[in-house]
Amino acid sequence: MKAGFGKNDITPRVGVELCGFGPYLCRKSTAIRDPLSARALVVEHGRTRAALISCDLIAVPLWLTQRIRERVQRETGIPADAVMLHCTHTHSGPALGPYIGWGEPDQPYIETLPQRVAKAVSLAASSLRDATVLHAEVPCAGIGLNREFDRDAQPLDDVLREDWRPARPELTDTTCHVLRVDVDGRTAGVLSYFGCHPVVCCQETHYIHGDYCGVACSALEREHPGSAFMFLQGANGDVNSCVVHKPEQASLLALDVIAGRFARAVRSGMAACKAVTVDEVRCIRRAVTLARRPWGLEKLRQMLSEKEAILAQPHATDALPGQPSNIRMEVVYAVALRRMIAQAEGGEPNAPVELQGLRLGCVALLGAPFEIMQAIKNDIRAAARSQVPLVMSVTNDTLGYAPDRTCAARGGYAADVVPLMGGFVPFANLHDDLVRELSALEVALTS
Repeated sequence: MKAGFGKNDITPRVGVELCGFGPYLCRKSTAIRDPLSARALVVEHGRTRAALISCDLIAVPLWLTQRIRERVQRETGIPADAVMLHCTHTHSGPALGPYIGWGEPDQPYIETLPQRVAKAVSLAASSLRDATVLHAEVPCAGIGLNREFDRDAQPLDDVLREDWRPARPELTDTTCHVLRVDVDGRTAGVLSYFGCHPVVCCQETHYIHGDYCGVACSALEREHPGSAFMFLQGANGDVNSCVVHKPEQASLLALDVIAGRFARAVRSGMAACKAVTVDEVRCIRRAVTLARRPWGLEKLRQMLSEKEAILAQPHATDALPGQPSNIRMEVVYAVALRRMIAQAEGGEPNAPVELQGLRLGCVALLGAPFEIMQAIKNDIRAAARSQVPLVMSVTNDTLGYAPDRTCAARGGYAADVVPLMGGFVPFANLHDDLVRELSALEVALTS
């Protein structure tokens, strides 16, 4: 196998709105704490070439992913179907849409992003060399907690102790996977895989950075000049970092602590890596239709009528969150429902969902455009044929959470609210559907 790595800066200008945390927060960036990067791995085996990209971004919508793929294909000849675009899901980067009110996208940034990302792939393609792949799975502790079961916002003094562990560690990732790629006797690049929502910094912070995973990768690159360290986001849908929703100064101080914990785990993995055989490289992209809830036009119109009634009240204003008459979330619902009604009236079908898999010998990377919850990932891994099946969230598109059965039955933010923020009807049975489709993809990769 041949491999090459590339990296290019994708940091936005200071002043763009940052993503996540709440409706119409007007959360404009004020400084760059750490630059954002697009990092790419290009692999070649026989006549097959494929590109894996990891961006320090919250997510990239599918239409923009397609533009990036087209640019990559023009510049490198790598087929668009063999380009896999993954995001780390930082909430301290630019808003890219499509979530209504969750940060205003900056159009000049969006227009220039494809060429900036494609440059990382071009650099990787131009550096293809005979490569050795090594793998290790090592302990990675003291970073995440399952927010569905553990209490968020635990005391800072507690979670920053080196011996802190969540009450239910089995409901989080307790290990990270490290793939080290050596070329000519040196480390050309490293892929680290771990599942945790990167939200060390909260809505009160206004600095641009890649959160704990981006900060850790940048630190490791400084230790290994010329090497690229790519982060692959695992099942992060129900796992928060142990520091979340703290004041700005506390968040920024804790950021280096959490990043340091992850960097130590990656270093340990690099030292423990053992060579694996890459007998084949295969990339498969599929469009699958997943069942959604049976919401018809009548229900959508009734929901919109209820929201419009709230917005029409005499006391309704554009007050900022936390102030009297805060109706900003109702605006999100109203705008989304109008969009959904227009689509339904136009007869738009249930849009397919894109899944993609990349096999590197015994390693199978399985990507989906959701923030996948731990139970779904565990079911996929249990059914997998591959020696190292890695389920990746936030890949190629952004469609909100993939709630497990318990979360979906309970309802609430992940299962009900986030789909409306994106302007689409919630999925009906995403746990079982996603396990089925990603498991079938993994079988196809290994057949």
